[in-house]
Amino acid sequence: MPAPRTVLLTGAAGGLGTLMRNLLPAFGYDLRLFDLRPIDGEPDAVVADLADRDAVREAVRGVDAIVHLAGISLEASFEKILKANIEGTYHVYEAAREEGVGRIVFASSNHALGWTPRPQGDDPLIPVDAPRRPDTFYGLSKSFGEDLAQFYWDKHGIETVSVRIGSCFPEPTSVRMLSVWMSPADGARLFHAALTAEDVGHTVVYGSSANTRLWWDLSTARALGYEPCDDSEPYAAKLIAEQGELDPENPAHARLGGHFVTDPPIWPY
Repeated sequence: MPAPRTVLLTGAAGGLGTLMRNLLPAFGYDLRLFDLRPIDGEPDAVVADLADRDAVREAVRGVDAIVHLAGISLEASFEKILKANIEGTYHVYEAAREEGVGRIVFASSNHALGWTPRPQGDDPLIPVDAPRRPDTFYGLSKSFGEDLAQFYWDKHGIETVSVRIGSCFPEPTSVRMLSVWMSPADGARLFHAALTAEDVGHTVVYGSSANTRLWWDLSTARALGYEPCDDSEPYAAKLIAEQGELDPENPAHARLGGHFVTDPPIWPY
């Protein structure tokens, strides 16, 4: 599939959105930026709420694809999650249907499977078809988003790659993150693959680098053409010296969702 020329990037003022708006143009994309907040140096960015269906449809009009990163990215009340992550994602899909946009990349999360035990020892990597076990209202909203993507593929033929993102920062900041980290450069490579792969239907992939301590099976991401180039291992010795190894008796260390399965943490965690 040829690379879409114009891509709507929602959540463009957020942490991941800021990284992607700086990296994706190198792949040839003309980005249309959307966020609830103004973006410094981007006077043409669309400043609107996902709750505003007319504004969302106007932002979608004329684009070739959507990278949907917007929403609340940590735990909040159900009412706030409902408005931003559930109803807001529905508005994006409805606008895509109304405007004839055929490809969406949806920022899902490992927290859709947060209660899943992490692999230990010789355990196999976690496959994408593992049962979803959300750890928070936030994780529940990402499960909904994946189901919404499947529905819009089956009902309306809109293709989606749902990317279960771990942690995308310039470098990992915790021992847990050594297993779920995705470098910004690998994130851009994965989003590019998700935008250009043929016949994706609704495909679920894990979003991480090729980490030595990887917990997830990246085969569906690689099938899109994604070739991760980075590994968190160069950061391991320093982080382990500072924080110690993961404790398998600690629920926040033993489950995929980390501290989200106990007390919702402050982001980043």
